[in-house]
Amino acid sequence: MGDLGVDTQVEQVDEGRFRAIPSPEWNIWGPMGGYIASFALRAVGATVPEHEPAAFSCHYLGVARPEPIDIEVRSAKPGRTAGSSTVSITQDGKPILNAMVWAVAGNEGLEHDESVPPDVPGPDELKSIEDLVPAGSGPPFPFWNNLEGRPVVWEDGPPDGPRPAVWQEWLRFRPAATFRDPWIDAARSVILVDLPSWPSAHRPHAWQRPRFIAPTLDLNVAFHRPAVDEPWLLCDGSAPVSTRGMFGWRANVWSPSGRLHASGGGQCLYRRLPA
Repeated sequence: MGDLGVDTQVEQVDEGRFRAIPSPEWNIWGPMGGYIASFALRAVGATVPEHEPAAFSCHYLGVARPEPIDIEVRSAKPGRTAGSSTVSITQDGKPILNAMVWAVAGNEGLEHDESVPPDVPGPDELKSIEDLVPAGSGPPFPFWNNLEGRPVVWEDGPPDGPRPAVWQEWLRFRPAATFRDPWIDAARSVILVDLPSWPSAHRPHAWQRPRFIAPTLDLNVAFHRPAVDEPWLLCDGSAPVSTRGMFGWRANVWSPSGRLHASGGGQCLYRRLPA
């Protein structure tokens, strides 16, 4: 089991340059994309500690290994209220991720909230994954050991037909569930917005057991409000369109009180598995 705060730490080696070592505890095939993206977020936070994250966008360029990565942060537009940074992550000279991050500090403006949370049971009303799977069954990838999951919909066995392209699950990071540092807190949302891409797109087709995977091309996250006091977060994802060998997904991150903390999505590209 990994700890998000520990496993996304970055070490500054020069001005604007950092190193880090991804943990294999966050692997799904390779290190989960949102987890690797969190290193870019943490590196920017180290350069502007008086700011908080506002928006994050990245392109995934390669799959990292659980070995040292190099991170370079450049200030594209410095500012006291809002600043933009670009980030590149490489491993042994190979590009892994390029990102853009907006950070803000102490701003005011108009206030409204017309977001409508999904009508789903809260985490206290649902069973955990450990209660639902057969005794002795472990998670399919190490990544899932880092989250306590309570799915909104659960089927015991392969589906007998197509299901809606929606994936909703209450998730709580473990061993530490919340973080006071706004950049680690935002990393929770980066991971949860990235997470439901394949699970939601796969559901209409799972009954046919299609031999595809779908690497993620990009990820975009808007941070609406901190979730530093919310251990449980609803990962609310959907993939309404899958066509031309790609699918787009969108995701919202909600707390049990019905507040929207982050939203975003991206695009995935299908790859056929060998026979």
